[in-house]
Amino acid sequence: MNLRSPAFAILFAVSLIAAAGNMALQSVLPAIGREFRLSDTLVAGAFAISALMWTFASPFWARLSDRIGRKKVILIGLSGFVVSMAGFGLAATSGLERWLGVGVAFVLMAMARTVYGVFGSAAPIASQAYVADRTSPEQRTQAMSLLASAQGLGTVIGPALAPFFVLPLVGLAGPMYAFALFGLVVLFVVWRRLPSGEVLRKPSASGHRDDAGKGLWKDPRVRDYLLYGLLTTGAQAINISVLGFHVIDELAGTGIAVRAAQPFIGIAMLAGAAATLMAQWGLIPLLKLQPRELMRWGAALALLGNLMSVVAPGYYGAVIGYAVVSMGIGFARPGFTAGSSLSVGPLEQGAVAGLMMSLAGLSFLAPPVIGVALYELFEPAPFIANVVLLTAATALCFGSARLRAGPPDLPGRDETPSPETPPASQPGPEGNR
Repeated sequence: MNLRSPAFAILFAVSLIAAAGNMALQSVLPAIGREFRLSDTLVAGAFAISALMWTFASPFWARLSDRIGRKKVILIGLSGFVVSMAGFGLAATSGLERWLGVGVAFVLMAMARTVYGVFGSAAPIASQAYVADRTSPEQRTQAMSLLASAQGLGTVIGPALAPFFVLPLVGLAGPMYAFALFGLVVLFVVWRRLPSGEVLRKPSASGHRDDAGKGLWKDPRVRDYLLYGLLTTGAQAINISVLGFHVIDELAGTGIAVRAAQPFIGIAMLAGAAATLMAQWGLIPLLKLQPRELMRWGAALALLGNLMSVVAPGYYGAVIGYAVVSMGIGFARPGFTAGSSLSVGPLEQGAVAGLMMSLAGLSFLAPPVIGVALYELFEPAPFIANVVLLTAATALCFGSARLRAGPPDLPGRDETPSPETPPASQPGPEGNR
């Protein structure tokens, strides 16, 4: 796949809109929770069910994308995103305007997020597998890094735009309505413009097994990549979940109210997203870092950022620490994603993409609840917990023989296009939708 092709640009937009919408929601969620007068831990805990559903649904979407094709699963995932964001916005408005009781509105908000938990992983899984299907091993790290950078750009756009959609008629729910509309636009573009190609795994014709990749989570080829990913993404989930509450509390002493703190939360998230993009758009292509180096630098920088959050309290300390953490994750995520993809064969790309998306669900299952609970007990506690997690991730990079060696050169992997990939000099299957 040409990384400048329209198909890659569309996949980039799919990842971008999902990340932007979720980070916009994440930026206003602490303020909504405080307006509802709910405990911080309850707000974090109520949304753990979404992460749980994401974890269970991810392998299903991975297998389905192998059977019916990547494009159809991307469309399913985007549809779930639109319904979830619109439903969340309606439920939040109902509670903030007191059309419904706070408890009922909050339950409806959690249900809307559960919809995203079930369907939301479909689009990124299928997008990652789509790219893996159409890139050579030599292109894979750069392609995965660019696709991951869409999430980084989304984390810039989401918090940056969210305050502009907090309008008089819609209030704090405004960003959800806006991103539901943006999601509809991307959904239409995918439907009309993304080539679907051929389904890779057709047992009746090619003899490919439907269970290829089954049990891959315990396969020694990818097991240590998964463990590393779980440690780093779990730490990131704690940082993200605590950040809004942390900023609100740091600013409370200066007399800034909860709603007035929203732009400051956006600035903090913007700093983190900018650091992520610096890593993925600037440093990774410039230094031509491979998965092994990306993982080492990623864990070490995220560790440093959490240490800074412990020793440098205050609003600016929170912003700088979060930015350093985000730069580290900007290295780490394409590192373990590309490394795991390069460690398995072509028939297992959907399965490994599903495992990578399952990490996103697992990381937002228990870690945010634990992190916010620790924060309510003792402000530096979640950052200290992250230091422990990231120390373990750094040690794994050097202690694991698999991660020290990096992904192998698999037999039969050359730059020959897959059956789904047209030759570079010919147009893609634009009409095959």
